[in-house]
Amino acid sequence: MKNIIGILGGMGPAATADMFQKFIQFTPAHCDQEHIPLVISSIPDIPDRTTSILRGGESPLLAMEERIYGLENAGAKCILIACNTAHYWYDELKEKCHVDMLNIIDSTINEVLQMGKTKIGILATDATLATKLYQKTLEKYGLICLLPNEEHQKSVMESIYLYKSGEIQKAEELMLIQRDELIRYGAEVIILGCTEIPLILKNAMREQPTLYEDSTAALVRAAIRWYQTH
Repeated sequence: MKNIIGILGGMGPAATADMFQKFIQFTPAHCDQEHIPLVISSIPDIPDRTTSILRGGESPLLAMEERIYGLENAGAKCILIACNTAHYWYDELKEKCHVDMLNIIDSTINEVLQMGKTKIGILATDATLATKLYQKTLEKYGLICLLPNEEHQKSVMESIYLYKSGEIQKAEELMLIQRDELIRYGAEVIILGCTEIPLILKNAMREQPTLYEDSTAALVRAAIRWYQTH
């Protein structure tokens, strides 16, 4: 068997399933045997990342380390984290990891840079924005970051948690309003910087695919390139 890719998921389960589905969709396979071998950890009891960063909640770091060791023991030679906010701990996790680990933030920004746009909207969790996981690098390249204001960011978070609780239509309606606000601010492309948001906006993405940069998709494409060269 060729190199196995491990997915550290469960944050949340639907986003993990979306990553798996995108591997199937993007891999140029003609039969079962040509698909990329994956091992997936979707154990959802990892503490909430935003609560940990912004409100002093339990750290998810130890739980994520344990899941990474499990993926390594299952044969993974490259690991992906199916959560943007969890990349706040990326450097610490990579230091403990014994195999390759790809970064969703870097993968997404690399694709954004290829678009040639200058005004970049970001839809993400409070913690991803507060820790400037995207803004630091985008601004280094001279790009303008457009974020929801405080009131609209509350609605972004409400939409994400509505989706996690199964209120899919309400989540979509609320996120579309926030999308429209970023467009009103002048966003030329919008980073979907939370792995639930591509699911929430899947209908809108079909209508205007060039408006969005799907972070999950970017990481999967990077992982497929890794697989093809190892």
